[in-house]
Amino acid sequence: MLVEEIMTTELITLSPNSTISEAVQIMKDNKIRHIPIVDENKKLVGLVSSKTLKNEISLNAITETGTPISEKKIEDVMIKNVITGHPLDFVEEIALTFYEMKISCLPILSGGQLVGLVTASDLLYTYVELTGANKPSSKIDIRVEDRPGILSDILVVFKKHNANVLSVLLFPDSKDEKYKIVSIRVQIINPLSIIEDLKKEQFNVLWPNLPGISQ
Repeated sequence: MLVEEIMTTELITLSPNSTISEAVQIMKDNKIRHIPIVDENKKLVGLVSSKTLKNEISLNAITETGTPISEKKIEDVMIKNVITGHPLDFVEEIALTFYEMKISCLPILSGGQLVGLVTASDLLYTYVELTGANKPSSKIDIRVEDRPGILSDILVVFKKHNANVLSVLLFPDSKDEKYKIVSIRVQIINPLSIIEDLKKEQFNVLWPNLPGISQ
C-alpha cells in the first residue's frame, strides 16, 4: 500500500507569521493536533503540534519583551527540520520512520510541494483495516515450524470450511527461532470447527485455546 492511499489531502496550513493563539484555536476548532507551516510559495518551512504549543504556553506566560506568549509568532516555536515523505513511499516504510524517529506526523511532499499529511492515527486505522479487526471476525493464532509450504498447509483447512480469510500475519516465536506464529483473522464468529480440524492435523493452536477441544 502506498502513502497516497492513506494520507490526508485536505490540509489546513498556517504561515510563519501566524501566532500561537491562531494555531491553538484552529486545532481546537478542527480537532487536529498538527499544522504544517508554509511560506508565500506554499513551500513547507515548518510544523507545529499541539504538544509543542502546550509546552510553550505552560512554560511561559509572557515573553522577554512583555508580549503574551499567545501572540508569539509560529516561526519562533515551529519544528524547522521537518522529516517528510513522498506519496509513492510504502506505508510500511513510513511506519518504520515513525517508530525509529519517534514522530507522530509526517508531511508528504511531491515536487517540493506539500500534498498531504500522515499521522500516527492514520497508520493505526490503516492497520485495523488491513487486518480486518474492524469487521465481525475471529482470530486464530497457530505456532508452526518455520519451513516452506507451511502456510499453504494451514490454509487448506480454512478452504475446507469455506472460510473467508481477512488477513494473515506472520511473526517470530520469541521462545524458539525455529518456529513462527501465524495469526489468521477469519470472517467467522464461531471458529470452533476450524480449530478442531487444525488440531486434528497436528497444528498447535495457541489462541483461542478453548476448553473441551482436544489438544
